[in-house]
Amino acid sequence: MTHEATRTEERAPGLAATDDLVASDGHTTHVHDFHQFLYAPLGRIVITAAGREYELSPSVALWVPAGVPHSAWFAPDSLVIAEDFSTGRHRLPYSGPTVVSVGDAQRRLLFARTRGSGTATAQDDASVFASLTGTQEGRLPLPRPTSEAALRVSEALTRHPEDPRTATEWAEGLYTSSTSLRRAFRAETGLSFSEWRTRLRLNHSLELLLQGHLVGTVAARVGFTSTNGYIVAFRKHFGSTPGAYTRRHA
Repeated sequence: MTHEATRTEERAPGLAATDDLVASDGHTTHVHDFHQFLYAPLGRIVITAAGREYELSPSVALWVPAGVPHSAWFAPDSLVIAEDFSTGRHRLPYSGPTVVSVGDAQRRLLFARTRGSGTATAQDDASVFASLTGTQEGRLPLPRPTSEAALRVSEALTRHPEDPRTATEWAEGLYTSSTSLRRAFRAETGLSFSEWRTRLRLNHSLELLLQGHLVGTVAARVGFTSTNGYIVAFRKHFGSTPGAYTRRHA
């Protein structure tokens, strides 16, 4: 389902029913009984859900699980692609609003869907759903920034997630401002610099845990300043402690 933000949209099944739900500049707060994937190939679109704002871009999309209240704001001449998936057929791996990367393959898939006849089979939907979840088994989705400075930081941190430098320190080394660097991470990945780095460190920690390293050792090797801080972050993002994760995957 594709919408131009500059004209009134057709209401999809499952939206909270009010006549003024849809406007030319977005949606008021509403809830779906299906999972929804939102992508903005053109313009600027901001989704507000679970107390946070998510800005969509040509490289960043958002999953909104069924039952999550959310609203949307569309900039003039922007475009949003929305893919809806039944909760009965598809198990979304995210319990809350989650940003994911959109690469060339996903982009081509989404554009092809907009040109389709609208008669996609359940098998087609399953294939699309698998592609759009955009994450490896068990790992947190981690969109990549695209601008030069932010991309260089992301590549360096991917090689050395334990690097303790702050956004300000990174910016100084790249002769840019910390404000510009932070803004780039937010706009291009949908995450703050701090949250992006935390997700990266947690993803790196999974392999170390499965190699049999102690939790305290893993925490230090991926850059957490305390074991307790690592455990708290791990539980927040994965829903269990590092020890429970290791036992489950042993």
